[in-house]
Amino acid sequence: MEEEKIKKINVAYLLGYIFIPILICAICFAISAVYFPKGNMAVILILGPSFMSFAWWILGGRFIYKQKQKKLQNELQQSEFDSNQTFYSDSSMIIVDENHGKIAILFFWNPFKSYVLPASRITKTWVDDGRGGAGILEGSSRVSFLFEIDGIKIRVNTFTSNQRWRMDSDYILTGISKADLMVNVLETARSKDKR
Repeated sequence: MEEEKIKKINVAYLLGYIFIPILICAICFAISAVYFPKGNMAVILILGPSFMSFAWWILGGRFIYKQKQKKLQNELQQSEFDSNQTFYSDSSMIIVDENHGKIAILFFWNPFKSYVLPASRITKTWVDDGRGGAGILEGSSRVSFLFEIDGIKIRVNTFTSNQRWRMDSDYILTGISKADLMVNVLETARSKDKR
């Protein structure tokens, strides 16, 4: 497991997540058009799967991801993994064991596979403050910390927004502070791993 290559996205899960609800809707629409061109059953066959698909796209993935997060944390508690620092983001969960030099990772788009790796596999860590623009337009809409494992870059957002914030904004400064903390934690874990 420690030598396993990381996959951030399970393509089968991603495609199923998107296209299975669309397929179910298309089948229900076809049944409605052929067998129930009018009436209540047609409305049920059209609206029911549509609402369920939207509910799945909005809530389904988050539910699965939260359940897998809890499962991973329970497994780590029962093992010799000391969860010194845990960071939750919308795309991944990073748990660092500074004492033993290990890192556990779970990705949103690959929730059925978690990774527990020696921190020595991290080759690079850095903070991206997302700075862009010039003069009074200078600012950021995303702050993140990044690390590289086996040539795969993993970005974990500490702050995101749909608008640009000034670099001296509390939101940006808090995001940078969180990112700096996580980079320091990852580097500490790297230094503790004796491999």
